[in-house]
Amino acid sequence: MPLLELKNINTGYGQFQVIYDLSLEVKEKEIVSIIGPNGSGKSTVLKTIMGLLPVWKGEIVWDGTTLNGASTNQRISKGITYAPQGNVVFDELTVQENLEIGGFLLAKKVFFQQQDQVLELFPILKKRYNQLAGTLSGGEQQMLSLARALIPQPRILLLDEPSLGLSPQLIKASFDKLVQINKEQKITMIIVEQKVQEVLSVSDRVYGIKLGKVSYEGNSKDLKNDQGALKELFL
Repeated sequence: MPLLELKNINTGYGQFQVIYDLSLEVKEKEIVSIIGPNGSGKSTVLKTIMGLLPVWKGEIVWDGTTLNGASTNQRISKGITYAPQGNVVFDELTVQENLEIGGFLLAKKVFFQQQDQVLELFPILKKRYNQLAGTLSGGEQQMLSLARALIPQPRILLLDEPSLGLSPQLIKASFDKLVQINKEQKITMIIVEQKVQEVLSVSDRVYGIKLGKVSYEGNSKDLKNDQGALKELFL
């Protein structure tokens, strides 16, 4: 049984529909990438899973039970977390305070255990612990955004363009870190990404979205080696 399944989802913003009868599934411990042209609805899929947008029609099934109607907080407590596009951090708060926001649903003892774990993953954040998040470099802010999403002990992590604004060297380091987290902590991931070759190199399966619909589904390595299919997806 899939850990997460979207069944014929329709949704959008206000009265403007973006997603049309979209279905996908993610198995436990997988890394699944979502790629496609700008404006195709990739980020909208993540926001809908997270409960930031309502499901107009269709069903989201999490570990065998429906998520329809569940609040964002309820989804976090079930093990779904989200690192939004653009390395979003609270600029006027310290690294410590940003991490505390990630753990607002946790008991204090559990939070400190999780904080110790993420600071081991990202040692630079330990050095910057009392520094304002707005003064961090782009790469450090990306680490903080990811660390904050890991605090609630997720079973699945939704990542929206984790490479945005990073140098090529930092992009590789970022994807290497995601693979490490997936392998060591067994955290399932969905990654929306414009850096197609890079994300196909680290993901197990891929969904291509075009005009709000799934236009490709398959093995990531197969698509990476099929330039014709890639070109068609982005035309």
